[in-house]
Amino acid sequence: MAGERHDNVVVVGAGIIGLASALLLAEDGLNVSIVAKDLPGDGGLGWASPHAGATLIPPPEMGNQEMAMESIRWYRSLAKSDPSSSVRTVKATEYFTDRETDDAIWYKEFVPKYKLLPKGSLPPGYKVGYSFETCLANPEVFLPWLKKTLEGLGVNFIRSEVKSLLEAKAMTGASIVVNASGLGAKTLATDSAVVGYRGQTMFVKSDYNEVRLINGHEYTYVIPRMFSGGVILGGISQENNFDGTVDTNLRKDILRRVNRMTGGAFEYVNIDTDVKDIVGVRPGRKGGIRVELDGDTVHAYGFKGAGYVYSFGAAAKVKRLVLQALGKARPKL
Repeated sequence: MAGERHDNVVVVGAGIIGLASALLLAEDGLNVSIVAKDLPGDGGLGWASPHAGATLIPPPEMGNQEMAMESIRWYRSLAKSDPSSSVRTVKATEYFTDRETDDAIWYKEFVPKYKLLPKGSLPPGYKVGYSFETCLANPEVFLPWLKKTLEGLGVNFIRSEVKSLLEAKAMTGASIVVNASGLGAKTLATDSAVVGYRGQTMFVKSDYNEVRLINGHEYTYVIPRMFSGGVILGGISQENNFDGTVDTNLRKDILRRVNRMTGGAFEYVNIDTDVKDIVGVRPGRKGGIRVELDGDTVHAYGFKGAGYVYSFGAAAKVKRLVLQALGKARPKL
């Protein structure tokens, strides 16, 4: 067992929430280790971050709005300072089939270039739409970029599937644990509210250069992948489905919905030869996200499909809670 140091923090989980939390903690001068089964550069169904669309479009009814805005501000800054991270600004257009107005769009005063679209310009069956400027990342580039940045700050990565948070603490000599274990929180935090949502998308080669998204009855999107020469087409959300096999029957339906949304921009796609299938499980939580201090543990999980949207805002709260906990943990002189 490593000797405990009061400024040592271990982050369990190397998805976007864990990496973001580790970065802000390390930048604050803390000694940080990351313990995870899956690390940046890995694929696999066990974690969602490498498979995500990674576009910063907040769901209209999401809570913790300031957390999302803080995260978006962080990504905007990175897009300007280091394009090699794969983070960039992009035009996004969002449509709804289940509402008549944009009254619920709380971020319309916050995002640049927000514009409500005329009803007559909407695709058939869509009730409201708007465009704005947002940020996105390519996880296949961004997650390794974060790992390299963290290693440059002295963060130690340990590949291990721990059975408890205490095991991670003992392994690293940390006084504080950040539980960013995603689906693993069901066991590690004994939280029965944790639930997985299976997603399946398709990567296709394309120079299509904007985000399009439908919310409502047909959840559909097109998301460019920086440095890849292509886009992600989706999507679906299947609760408590952990099947990692590709459902080839979904390809035709996804492509139909995408072409309807984009006016046939992807009619050239042959679903048998032009498609790379992507399957992942989003780590959600009934009742919403959990970012809170619990003794010597800071929990940060339950973000479902909004992990990138929340990530650096959540990480800022994690850092505040860790510093609060360390204040209690440090011995009195």
